[in-house]
Amino acid sequence: MAAFIARRFLYMLVTLVAISVMTFVIIQLPPGDFVTAMVAQLNLQGVTVEPEAMAALRARYGLDDPVYVQYWKWISNIIFAGDFGFSLEWRRPVADLLWNRLGLTFLLALITLLFIWAISLPIGIYTAVRKNTVGDYIATFIGVLGLAIPNFLFALVLMYISFKYFNTGIGGLFSPEYENAPWSWGKFVDLAQHLIIPTIVLGTSGTAALIRILRANLLDELGKPYVTTARAYGLSERKLLMKYPVRIALNPFISTVGWVLPTLVSGATITAVVLNLPMTGPLLLQALISQDMYLAGSFIMMLSALTVIGTLLSDLLLAWLDPRIRYT
Repeated sequence: MAAFIARRFLYMLVTLVAISVMTFVIIQLPPGDFVTAMVAQLNLQGVTVEPEAMAALRARYGLDDPVYVQYWKWISNIIFAGDFGFSLEWRRPVADLLWNRLGLTFLLALITLLFIWAISLPIGIYTAVRKNTVGDYIATFIGVLGLAIPNFLFALVLMYISFKYFNTGIGGLFSPEYENAPWSWGKFVDLAQHLIIPTIVLGTSGTAALIRILRANLLDELGKPYVTTARAYGLSERKLLMKYPVRIALNPFISTVGWVLPTLVSGATITAVVLNLPMTGPLLLQALISQDMYLAGSFIMMLSALTVIGTLLSDLLLAWLDPRIRYT
């Protein structure tokens, strides 16, 4: 087990180094830089910027340095000083913007993950045990709908229902009176109420997918000879089900720790815009459009790091749950 952990940890470090290089290369790919994007925007507004002013801005932010110098300054400041740089568009340290959005994104991701597990586990077991029953058909039909309906469309429908029939809005994570208020029990309850709709919207497709995966895996396990042998020895159906087949079929649930964050960020950007959620997706999109290199690079790097760490945790949990994985 120790060798397995050491090997996975080494893979994680190598992956993070590769991600940091690829992240910096990707944000440098579009033509121009932040200064040219800003000047183009000012020109559309009828403002002319002199070439000397553009050169001064590039020198101030180090945009004329070679790419490898810019990369080393960026990654070394992150590793040794925890300094993610300065947002050229927001005129604020990237760390301030990063931790505010990342904390809320991580909270919503964790709640969504728990929601997915809590709904898909019992339904997946039921549909496998009660194969080809009315309940199985209903759950399968709802699962197909969950996979087919886009999240942003589902969000719009829930927003309409909430406003028309309950006279309440669901945009954002706080009501206006709690937006800038200090933390209190009232603000916590308000946050919990606003998290219900985003959790349902973002968790629907993941829940539907896991129900189908668990059902298929569990059906495969229930047809194996060891289950028949256990029944022949008189083991109770409930004990037999939970001790062996379900435990093996749980592997997909544990592996979701690794992919839930990138799924939420990449697939929930439009949903976050529709619901006006202060998550990483909309801010990352704006940073990429404006070529705010430090903000965009830091967001991509931190989200990738969380994904890699989540994958490491899922690998360790899978190795603990299923010893066969330790030898792969």
